[in-house]
Amino acid sequence: MTSPVELGLIEGFYGPPWSAEGRRQAVRTLAPAGYGFYLYAPKADDRLRRRWREPHPEVEAAELAAFAADCRAAGVRFGVGLSPFELWLAFDEDAKRALADKLRQLDEMDVEDLAVLFDDMRGDLPDLAERQAEIVDFIAGRTRADRLIVCPSYYSDDPVLDRVFGARSPGYLETLGRRLDPAVQVFWTGDEVCARSITPGSLERVTEQLRRPPMLWDNYPVNDGPRMSKHLHLRAFTGRPASLPGAVSAHGINVALQPTLSLIPALTLAESYRLGDRYAYGPAFLEAATRVLGEDLAGRLQADLLSLDDAGLDRLDEGRRSRLRARYAAFDHPGAAEIVGWLDGAYAITPEEMATS
Repeated sequence: MTSPVELGLIEGFYGPPWSAEGRRQAVRTLAPAGYGFYLYAPKADDRLRRRWREPHPEVEAAELAAFAADCRAAGVRFGVGLSPFELWLAFDEDAKRALADKLRQLDEMDVEDLAVLFDDMRGDLPDLAERQAEIVDFIAGRTRADRLIVCPSYYSDDPVLDRVFGARSPGYLETLGRRLDPAVQVFWTGDEVCARSITPGSLERVTEQLRRPPMLWDNYPVNDGPRMSKHLHLRAFTGRPASLPGAVSAHGINVALQPTLSLIPALTLAESYRLGDRYAYGPAFLEAATRVLGEDLAGRLQADLLSLDDAGLDRLDEGRRSRLRARYAAFDHPGAAEIVGWLDGAYAITPEEMATS
C-alpha cells in the first residue's frame, strides 16, 4: 500500500533499544502499510552519542548490517542517527579524523539515510548554526548515504528546549536553512516537543525559515522519560490531517519502548493518510489492534485503554494492577507480555538514564 507521504519509523527513545526481532517484526508488519524508512537512533547506543568516536563491537555492527539487508529486502530504507556530542565546541583536525573514521564504519553497515542529530545538547552559542552547517558539509562530502537529514538543536518552537539547553540565538533556523545544501532534509517535531496537533498552518513559518518543507519527527507513540514511561501510548493517531503531505517532506514516528504495541498506532497513521476525511480514529484503533494482537486480545485492550493509556501506573492501585497483570498473563502473545512487563515496571525510565545517555 502506498501513502501520499513517505512514512518511517524512528527508534529514537531513551531506554533499552528494541531487540533485533522487534525491529524485523516492525518492518514485516509496516512495510506493506506504506512505511518506507527505518532510522536506528536509540539514545542508549552511546557509540552513536557520547562515545561516538568508538566503533561498534563487531557483533553489534554485524547485527545492524544484517538488519539493513532485511530492510532492503522489504523495500525499506535503513538509516542511522549519529549524535556527535557537542562536536561543534572543538571541530579541529583530530575531531575531523574521528568523524571520517565513523562515517566509514557506518558505510560498512550499508546506511542509506544518515541523520546528524544535534538535539539534546547545549545550544546557546551565537554562531551555532554556522558551526553545525560546517559539520554537515564535512559529512556530506564523505558519506555514502544517499540521503542526509539534520535534527537542529532547536527542533520545535517549544520553550522547554531553551530552558533545558540554553536560549536559542536569533535567526538560528534561518541561518541553518540558508547554509545547508537544499538536498539536506531537516527534522521538526511541531509547535511542541510532543505535539498534540500538527497542521500545514503550523508548518508554514518553519518551512520559510528552513527554505524547505521539514521532515516530521513525530513524538508519538514514544513513551520514554520518567513521566511518559508510566503510560502505554496505544490510541490511534489524531491531529495529523491528511492535508499534511504537501507541507512535509516525510513523516517519521518515534516509536514506543514496546515494539509490538507500537505497531498499533503506527498502522492507524497509515490509515489516516489512506482514508483522509473518512478516517475515524476509534474504528482504526480496533482494526489495527486486531491485526496486531488478534480479536480477543484486541477487545481486551480496547476495554482497558483508560487504565493503560490514560491513567498510567501511578493511578493504578495494587489491586487493579494485579488484576490487569493476571488478565494479560493469560494471553500467549508478545503484545500481552509487553503489557505485563510494563505493569511490573520493566520499562520505567529514570532521570539518571536520560542524563547519561
